[in-house]
Amino acid sequence: MAKGNSSTEHTNHSEVGFSTRAVHAGQEPDKVTGAVIPPISLSTTFKQPAAGEHLGFDYSRSGNPTRQVFEKAVAALEKGKYGLAFSSGSATTASIVQSLGADSHVISVNDVYGGTYRYFTKVASQFGISTDFVDMYDPNNIERYFKPNTKLVWIETPTNPTLRLVDIRAIAKRVHNHGAMLVVDNTFLSPYFQNPLELGADVVIHSVTKYINGHSDVVMGIAVTNNEDFYNKLKFMQNSFGAVPSPFDCYLARCVPFLRVFHCLQGILYDVINNNSRLLHRRGLMTLEVRMKAHASNAMTIARFLEKHRYINEVIYPGLPSHPQHELAQRQQKGFGGMLSFRMKGTLANVNAFLSQLQYITLAESLGGVESLIEVPAVMTHGSISTEDRALLGITDTLVRFSVGIENVEDLMKDLDQALEHAYVSELKH
Repeated sequence: MAKGNSSTEHTNHSEVGFSTRAVHAGQEPDKVTGAVIPPISLSTTFKQPAAGEHLGFDYSRSGNPTRQVFEKAVAALEKGKYGLAFSSGSATTASIVQSLGADSHVISVNDVYGGTYRYFTKVASQFGISTDFVDMYDPNNIERYFKPNTKLVWIETPTNPTLRLVDIRAIAKRVHNHGAMLVVDNTFLSPYFQNPLELGADVVIHSVTKYINGHSDVVMGIAVTNNEDFYNKLKFMQNSFGAVPSPFDCYLARCVPFLRVFHCLQGILYDVINNNSRLLHRRGLMTLEVRMKAHASNAMTIARFLEKHRYINEVIYPGLPSHPQHELAQRQQKGFGGMLSFRMKGTLANVNAFLSQLQYITLAESLGGVESLIEVPAVMTHGSISTEDRALLGITDTLVRFSVGIENVEDLMKDLDQALEHAYVSELKH
């Protein structure tokens, strides 16, 4: 009987499509049983054939088979060589920055996630690492902030929550001219819509909690790089800090079957992947492509809808021609993603009235799940930023961030419309 090729070790995954990489990268059938889905390895320790020798794993903090499968898979999707998973996106950030050492200087985009801002200003600063926050709308703005001890530049694009873009290629050129390293937080777009390593970034990170896992039930982070020296340095930090994800979380984020969710999503996923039912029994990375297509399609429809709504002052979505960096989005990204923000008319009272009336859209922090989530950054995710800095960044009380889910888009628009009408009904009466 002919034997199939059960190994992916020598496969050049960069030559195949995204969904093929998502399903097969790092995914080798079990060598003992032939199981197509690698079994979850919950063991914390591994038998060694001789003292000081092991078969690739010795202790799960240092490495775990299930975590390794996940790390290889995400690295392949980001077109990188090395992946390292952490217990959260914040742990990923801390490990990277603290690997720089004391008396280091970091330049960060000014419109950065509130948790990252808090880490730079309240934690890293205690370890002798200073940070300047810079408007990078014009890449030339960064030049005057470089110092002899600048080791790292940190950017998000699109930024959270105002969805400003940063020209990765232009920034990378300037960063490398100064001998520093560029890290790009790619959480908002996922590897499906943007690959920063191809644009010159040295490291790309994700909050796996968001789109990569996609089901709001895992907290995890990951870093991907092509730089072997930095990989080894970061792996040392990963092992030393011990901020590693559990094997079960890695299993969830990679490929575990999801029969309960399947029944809820069956219709929309069939539409997206043209009746190819194979992926419907998987979740996490294996369904990333079909989920991202649905997120982006819904977000574009809703952005256009809100742009015409009488109670909305502004819609911020890179896919709209009205976005001031729409051309850069078309050039740098492969799509526009599922995140948008909008500014409501009135005050925070109107915003709260609107939020209280939503039926299918959930008021909650986080993003990237199959369900629609909405929040007010000024009083939620970015509350740690000072009032003055929020004002400079345009994070006002009436700015609403919307993680558009993959529900029926007509239902989402009806939900938004009725809630917006409710938010202003008392004013209309007067």
